[in-house]
Amino acid sequence: MDAPNVVNLSPKIRVRNLNKVFGEPPSEVVALEDVSLDVQENEFVTLVGASGCGKSTLLRIVGGLEYHTGGEIVAAGKTVAGPGADRAMVFQHYSLYPWLNVIENIRFSRGLQASRKDLSSVDVEVASGRADALLNLMGLPSMAKAFPNQLSGGMQQRVAIARALMGRPEILLMDEPFGALDAQTREVMHDLILHVFKLEKPTILFVTHDVEEAIYLGQRVVLMAPRPGRIDTIYKVPLPTARHQDMKHSREFLEMKKEILERIRETSGMKTDIELLERLSRTAAET
Repeated sequence: MDAPNVVNLSPKIRVRNLNKVFGEPPSEVVALEDVSLDVQENEFVTLVGASGCGKSTLLRIVGGLEYHTGGEIVAAGKTVAGPGADRAMVFQHYSLYPWLNVIENIRFSRGLQASRKDLSSVDVEVASGRADALLNLMGLPSMAKAFPNQLSGGMQQRVAIARALMGRPEILLMDEPFGALDAQTREVMHDLILHVFKLEKPTILFVTHDVEEAIYLGQRVVLMAPRPGRIDTIYKVPLPTARHQDMKHSREFLEMKKEILERIRETSGMKTDIELLERLSRTAAET
């Protein structure tokens, strides 16, 4: 018999009529209102939208790091009531432990399990091999004994991703993981995470402010609107599964980028602000 909190549903992530309110009346803030979304197994979905649209809040709720006020959320077949080993999160800030070297950071979650009585020496050996494999996958075998302060930003984020993958999570949640990186490093990381996605086959929910990044990585782009945070439009990306950087210059890519940017301006009020500034500029020029 299934456990009471197990729900047999086909989507890997299922969000229904989700609401999140911060604070109490009369000064409460509605961060999310009536959000519904399905993410299928081994699907890469990106979330974009203006600041304040609730995309990071939604991600944290899926990760069990934030409680929701109303609605339902199911991940990997179980109702989300807190963090779980089936989900791993990668943040914009690398959150590495400065007193541990690279390989120790990657193995950290297994280190926590090492005190369990049911963990055998074989389990420890398998975990060690897993950490070494992830180190190679991230292109960092020569940096195994280096400490975080000896690594570049891109290298630190690779270690953070490897650590998140250590426990073979079914769902990988990524909150603007490449936002602090320079443009060249970000492109390298894009291709790396797509390679990881192909090999590890997790379900990925990825938050970004960068529309180009959202299209290049995602199979679908979910555009969220602010005040209150809600899903406005979902776009299916018209690109093949195998991606390369030259696709960013294709007509289909540029048209989708233009369409999404225009919709973000409309839903956030930026378009109205820009039109007002243009009118003020014309008036000032005429006087």
